[in-house]
Amino acid sequence: MPHSHHSHSGQFCKHASGRLEEVVLEAIHQGFEVYGLTEHAPRYRLDDLYPEEEGMDSGALMKQYEDFLDEAHRLKALYASQITLLVGLETEYISDVDLDGLSTLLEKFGKRVEYVVGSIHHVRTVPIDFDIATFDKALDLFGSENSATDRHELLFSDYFDAQYTLLQRFKPEIIGHFDLCRMFTPQLLLSDYSLVWSKVIRNIRYAVSYGALFEVNAAAFRKKWETAYPGEEVLKAILGEGGRFALSDDSHGPHAVGLNYGRTADYLKSAGVFELWYLQRSKAANRGDRLVEPKKLEGDWREHSFWKGKA
Repeated sequence: MPHSHHSHSGQFCKHASGRLEEVVLEAIHQGFEVYGLTEHAPRYRLDDLYPEEEGMDSGALMKQYEDFLDEAHRLKALYASQITLLVGLETEYISDVDLDGLSTLLEKFGKRVEYVVGSIHHVRTVPIDFDIATFDKALDLFGSENSATDRHELLFSDYFDAQYTLLQRFKPEIIGHFDLCRMFTPQLLLSDYSLVWSKVIRNIRYAVSYGALFEVNAAAFRKKWETAYPGEEVLKAILGEGGRFALSDDSHGPHAVGLNYGRTADYLKSAGVFELWYLQRSKAANRGDRLVEPKKLEGDWREHSFWKGKA
């Protein structure tokens, strides 16, 4: 029954741990039926490298992603009798260079990239999920603490505009951690900012219009949230607009496979989510059509034995 659509490994992501095969074996051990392998799309500017990537350049990052595709497809074939592995990528949108690069990458690799997790990690080129000091630098781009307009409102507004651009251009099958912009401020409600909330609803409606799945991302619990991503107000807005949810652990190594799925299940139950969806490889893929398609989980997901005793 369990599925995840978003994961990383230390082999191909410098801030994760473990080898990709170790992640896959742990997913098999836990009884996952579908597991998505989605390393980050390469970045193209030296200014956008993280400290742990010192010495790398855009060519090295592209080679790292190509090596990931080779290994992921090897594992997909090797373990096909035990688990369905989907091979994709998680987006980066730091500047327009990244969007142009992603278009080129998707054209280059074609069907080897089976789906896209559409995520935003930066506002005005500054990471918003790295650490609180860097998040504060992003806030500083929107004026001083004494500004008449709340800096968080401006940052959130930019975030959701960037997300909307990404959705329009690529129509990702999975919407990654929808409200990551609140990572360090989960107490702030997006609905308290009328401009921001209008953009939240706009983005939700657009994603629903083309059939995206919204990931319920368990990694928020690792970040000291009381819920998964998205938070409850956004989750209920997605429900109200007819959105569909899929599970992701956003694991960064074998230790985090399935981590906090039990808490995620409790959260979804309390919020009144009765249906879950997942991606499956499309039977039409060999005819040049879409490579994956959403499928509703049959039966009552809340009664599955997987949730019992899960952390």
